[in-house]
Amino acid sequence: MRRIARALAVPLLAVALPALAAEPDARAISTSVTGMFYAMRDQADFGVGIATLDRGPLHLEARYQYEAKDSASVFVGWTFSGGEKLTYSVRPIVGVLAGRTQGVIPGVEASVAYGPVDFYVEAEYVSFHHESDDNFTYAWSELGYTPWEWLRVGVVGQRTRTVDSERDIQRGLFGQLILGPATVGIYAFNPDASSRYWILSLGAKF
Repeated sequence: MRRIARALAVPLLAVALPALAAEPDARAISTSVTGMFYAMRDQADFGVGIATLDRGPLHLEARYQYEAKDSASVFVGWTFSGGEKLTYSVRPIVGVLAGRTQGVIPGVEASVAYGPVDFYVEAEYVSFHHESDDNFTYAWSELGYTPWEWLRVGVVGQRTRTVDSERDIQRGLFGQLILGPATVGIYAFNPDASSRYWILSLGAKF
């Protein structure tokens, strides 16, 4: 694991240092924290934690139990965004996974929005340090509709190893209440299958 960290140190610093030396307006800081509770039907319930910090285009992120149980991951990325009526954001990221499971994770987070409709996708390739045969591609995607500023609803899909399911791609519906800086969400996955489960989420941006 130490070799992985040393190998990533130089590219991570190459990404971070330009943002630290940027003009003051490009160094505005924003943060977010999100907690997710997986209410399972036939497996043990578990929680997921996510925290982010953005300084201009520089993106830092930490997660717990996101890619694997009893494991934490940290990421650095760079955001490219633009548009007026049709807005977009693309963020390449790279990170390391430590804990019960160890590995390297390159990935991308991207979104596009037009009026009240938006689409978000996150994809990662999780390369395990000791178990290369178990390498896999993780993905989460949302197609959302925001009829009012305080409500967002839509469809969701994910491919993950933290949930045991007969479906490789799990799918469902979601709804979110947006209350100022706070967002409360509920996700219903596999509602038509015996492996159905719920995710309750609470997030805040600062």
